[in-house]
Amino acid sequence: MESGIRILLLIAALATLPGCATVRGWFHHGSAGGAASSAASAAGGGEEQSAPPRVIEPEVARREIKVPKIRSRNFELGADYGIISIEDFGTHPSYGFTAAYHITEDFFFQADWGRSRGGQTSFETLSQIQLLTEAERRFTYYDLSLGYNFLPGEAFVGRSRAMTSAFYLLGGVGGTDFGGDTKFTVNFGGGYRVVPADWWALHIVVQDHVFQSSLLGSTKLTNNLEARIGLTVFF
Repeated sequence: MESGIRILLLIAALATLPGCATVRGWFHHGSAGGAASSAASAAGGGEEQSAPPRVIEPEVARREIKVPKIRSRNFELGADYGIISIEDFGTHPSYGFTAAYHITEDFFFQADWGRSRGGQTSFETLSQIQLLTEAERRFTYYDLSLGYNFLPGEAFVGRSRAMTSAFYLLGGVGGTDFGGDTKFTVNFGGGYRVVPADWWALHIVVQDHVFQSSLLGSTKLTNNLEARIGLTVFF
């Protein structure tokens, strides 16, 4: 038993002596390598600091955009043409003039004057009795309305052209001359405006003119629906 222990201790001593030398060699080579790498890093850092920075200039192709410049006075004047359905007197062409003043970007006042002519009622056609003269069949309205731009945006023509546009609401009061009498009129409706250039606009408007009429013997509320297209200029 004792001889075995002695043999193990001898083997451990023999293994320890060359191992220590090897470990010392590892530390020696490691220190030399670390110093070399530190020197290389210092040399490289000096080269980087001495090199001037490189400036990269971006090449951006700028696109010219032309924004419509509506005149600052905010006045709008134009003419329109369309059709109107005069209740009990048929559907006929209409024409008129319009003027607007833009209070803000959202609200504006609008004045309309329009004219048409009523036809014969079914009673007149069957009985051959004329209820109105030719002068009394002239249908003339004049309204003052408040407008509100509720959907401003853009209208596109192709891929390269965009025009300022807006949907708007109209509502107001006025008068209508028809059947030899002037009727108090309430109007309401809406329109669509497109501004192709800085100084003019295209409008599409649908509007109802409501008033009481007693031309056929009984008093009733009549709806006179009109659709028109117009051109206006800013000044």
